[in-house]
Amino acid sequence: MGVTVDVQQVYRYPFEQVVASYLRKYPSPMEKHVTAIKTMEEKTDLSTGIIYRRRIATCQNIIPEILRKVSVLKVSDIYLEEESWLNMQERNMVMKSHCLTWTQYASLSEESVFRESLENPNWTEFVQKGRISVTGAGLLNCVLEAFAQTFLNQGVKKGIRIMEMLLQEQCGCPFS
Repeated sequence: MGVTVDVQQVYRYPFEQVVASYLRKYPSPMEKHVTAIKTMEEKTDLSTGIIYRRRIATCQNIIPEILRKVSVLKVSDIYLEEESWLNMQERNMVMKSHCLTWTQYASLSEESVFRESLENPNWTEFVQKGRISVTGAGLLNCVLEAFAQTFLNQGVKKGIRIMEMLLQEQCGCPFS
């Protein structure tokens, strides 16, 4: 079956500042579950100027202890891969993320875009669509998906708060 999350947010800051803050967002004391971000690959397409990055995030396993009684869920870290394409000329950054852990039992994927706002060129729109589906866990599929939905919704809200705080610290008051 699967669960989804859709997010739309406008940051009242210019595109360049929002992207720079996003790329420095983790690890952060504001989000203790993300313990590391490692850039595995970075290259610039000389013909288009698009910067491609592939990063791996290391996150603490936040699945409740009661569910970790299932041996496959009993891991300390979860790994996520993020690919991004930053186009400064068109003022957008497209990102695709997926989970590298538990791929035989679950799939987590997100597609996100930062782009200059049509409403105000000093603002940045953020749009994200995420999906998690769990298979191969029998009766636990629905329980794990319900937990994932709650976690995703909380994570999205927290991620937006962190971005707003970083932008406020680095840039001052938002543009109106």
